[in-house]
Amino acid sequence: MSEYALNEREAFLIMSRFVWQFANRAGDDLSTLLGDIGLLEDGGPTDPAAWTDWMACVRSVVDGTEDPAGGSAGTRLPSGQ
Repeated sequence: MSEYALNEREAFLIMSRFVWQFANRAGDDLSTLLGDIGLLEDGGPTDPAAWTDWMACVRSVVDGTEDPAGGSAGTRLPSGQ
């Protein structure tokens, strides 16, 4: 398992990309998203693809690469927010 050091802004951007990626692929069904990211007793998510999607979002922010949701890698939160 990889470990990344994230600040609050990076974590928020990752979460935002993850949710947008889900919405672009599966629609706005929050119940499905919550079901997919539930954790099993072994620590893995109920939908293993959710972990893969999450890590793609983490890498896109940490590495400054293309947003997996299709946006620009340069997407940043406004300063002071």
